[in-house]
Amino acid sequence: MELPFEVVDLPPVDPPEVGEQAPDFERPLVGEEYWEDTALSALTDEGPVVLVFHPMDGAFPATYVWNEVRDRGWLDSDDYELVGLSISTPYEHTDLLDARGVDARLFSDPANGVAEQYDIVHDLDGMNGVSEPRPAVFVLDTDRVVQYAWVASEWPEFPDYDELDAVLDEL
Repeated sequence: MELPFEVVDLPPVDPPEVGEQAPDFERPLVGEEYWEDTALSALTDEGPVVLVFHPMDGAFPATYVWNEVRDRGWLDSDDYELVGLSISTPYEHTDLLDARGVDARLFSDPANGVAEQYDIVHDLDGMNGVSEPRPAVFVLDTDRVVQYAWVASEWPEFPDYDELDAVLDEL
């Protein structure tokens, strides 16, 4: 199949692995009506968290990921909270949620510091000094210990949604 883009292998990274504690961070967490600075640990204190890193809002991978999340009903669970994170601003997040019809909350990290903490930075081709997180999913327990981890090794790449579905069914 002829793709309208080139698939590119990404350099190796060293993200948190299953059994390791994920780094904590505090960033604006954007919902449908407002946003406020929130720590990841505040969310995990309430229960398991599924943290979905995605490219900037408006890029086709972000649209694809959030359509899949919405269509699979992962935002309707009482067993965990699913939140996203990208370099997009709170205003762009609000537009994405509205356009996709998604009732989720997304962390805004324009400086890409969280992706640096998680070692999942994707440097954008031809844009010196501009980066975003590579697609990644971490399922965290109440102590922020990673229960499931997937990080893209090529661009673009998406998680095995059926595998993730099975993991979420176990929570």
